[in-house]
Formats: sequence, structure tokens, C-alpha cells
Amino acid sequence: MIQIGLLGCGRIGQVHARGIAAQEGARVVAVADAMPAAAQALAAKTSAEVKTAEEIIADPAIDAVVIGTPTDTHYDLIHAAAGAGKAVFCEKPVDLSSDRIRDCVAAVKAANVPFMTAFNRRFDPNFAEIERRLREGEIGEIELITILSRDPAPPPLSYIERSGGLFRDMMIHDFDMARFLLGAEPVRVFATGAALVDPAIGAAGDVDTAAVVLTTAKGQICQISNSRRAAYGYDQRVEIHGVTGMLRAENILENTVEAATSSGFARAPAQHFFLERYEAAYAAEMAHFLSALRDGTEMRPSIEDGLKAQLLADAAAQSLSLGQPVEID
Repeated sequence: MIQIGLLGCGRIGQVHARGIAAQEGARVVAVADAMPAAAQALAAKTSAEVKTAEEIIADPAIDAVVIGTPTDTHYDLIHAAAGAGKAVFCEKPVDLSSDRIRDCVAAVKAANVPFMTAFNRRFDPNFAEIERRLREGEIGEIELITILSRDPAPPPLSYIERSGGLFRDMMIHDFDMARFLLGAEPVRVFATGAALVDPAIGAAGDVDTAAVVLTTAKGQICQISNSRRAAYGYDQRVEIHGVTGMLRAENILENTVEAATSSGFARAPAQHFFLERYEAAYAAEMAHFLSALRDGTEMRPSIEDGLKAQLLADAAAQSLSLGQPVEID
């Protein structure tokens, strides 16, 4: 039985607790949160003990920790968990600083502990199917990828102010998805953005609407667009154009019913929130983590994948500031 300590009992911690409960041979035995009420509530649901993060990491009976705490706590928790020989499942981003992520990479390698960066979208059944078919060569060599990610509404300004900015907080998922689908590393980044949804976001030093173009050494192009507002629901689409054809994944709607009248055709809205849109992906990523931990196989995405996505986010932020493309070393 794999014994897991869950660090962070907010909404993402609750998602991961359900994912663990759905898998045989693993259970949450301890939970920790800065908010005692949140820890107590999740402990009651999982029959786990409430402990401090330090107690969980120091407990030799606990095999792995799931880190779902605020990003600015990840660095210390990763170092402590690695030093204690614990396997680590960590929410993205690993940290808001690439240099600090490099420190985490070094700590994880020195301790030789399994580590998974939780880029859940790789495990979405539709995106995963597209990646499989790309690797099988169904549409030949990739020429152009389009990734669209738009949230129904912006998060609170208090979140924006500590998020690290749209590129490091929101678009980082799409940077990882770009690498996942391209199967190659971008070498050039060109970004543009503006605060069109809420002027207060601009006043906080961030953008809420952005577009980025990534280019590989072969000249393949990936274009990403993000917005903090989509009146029609949670917009998550990808399209890949290749030499012999195109692969595309559309939005997941609230239902599949379509009505046809003299006024035209009408379909349901897109699912409205990321927790329901990516429910299957969250379950699949946790199943992968536990399976890899049990079998001793490689975990993906790795901590290096977390670093590479962060480097693209850094380059995008630099490109926006400079108003010109930035080369990736």
C-alpha cells in the first residue's frame, strides 16, 4: 500500500484526494493545510490524520507527498521531501523562478527520488490521443500548431498579484502542451499582450489577453492565444496542421444535445470550469504517478519538463517587455 501525505487541502488538493481514492493500493494517510478547517474537512473525507507539513515529510511510513500548496511554498517543500527520500507529485509551476527550479532539479537528482510535475492537460484523453497519433505519423511532419486557452472570467486581483503573471501562471500549461505536441524544443519566442479584460490587471503589472508564437529549429510554428475572459465558457482547443492533414480537438460541451429549428442549429455551452473540463485528466495523471511509483518506471512530465515550460514563460515575459522575439538557449 502506497501511503501518501497530501500538502494543501484546497480545491486542487481535494481533486487529488479523489484521484488517489479511486486507485487500488494507495491511500491518503495524512493531510496538512495552513487553514485548519480545510485540513479537518478533507481528513474527515479521507479518514486521514491532520498533521503539519513538516510532520508528514518526517514520517518514515509515508512514501510520497502530493504538493498542492501555493507556488511560493513549493521550493522549501520539494527540498525537504527530497531530503527525506519521498517521491513528489507537485502542482505546476514548480516555482516562479527558473533559477529556483534549477535548485529543485539538483535536489531531486541528488536525492534520486521520483518526481512528477502536474501538467494535467497532457492526460486529457483527447489531447493524449492527438499526441499518440502525431507520434505515429498520421499527418506527417508537423508544420503549424494552434493552442487556444481562455478562462470564463479572471481570478481575483489578489491572486493575479501573486501569480507571477499570465505567462507563468496560465499560459505555462500551453507551453508544456506545445512541447508535448511538437515533440521538439522551441528556439524562439515572440509575445504580445494587453490588459483588455480588466484595467486593474494592467495596473498590477500583468496582461489578461496574450498571444505567443513559438518557433522550432526546423521552422515549425506554434501559436498560443490566452484570454482571462470567454463569455461562452471554458475554451480549450488545439489544432495541428501537418504535411498530409490536420488533427483537432474541440471544446467539451455541457451535453451533446443539438437542436435544429428554422432559426438554425443550437448546441450546449462549453463546460464552464477547469475542474469539470479536466476531471478525467486529473484522474489519469494521478493514476500515472501511482503506477510509475509502484512499478519504478519513468514519470512524465518530469521536473525538467517543469523547468523547460518555465523557461518559455520567462522568454515570453521578456519578449513582451522588449517588443521583440527572444532566442532560447
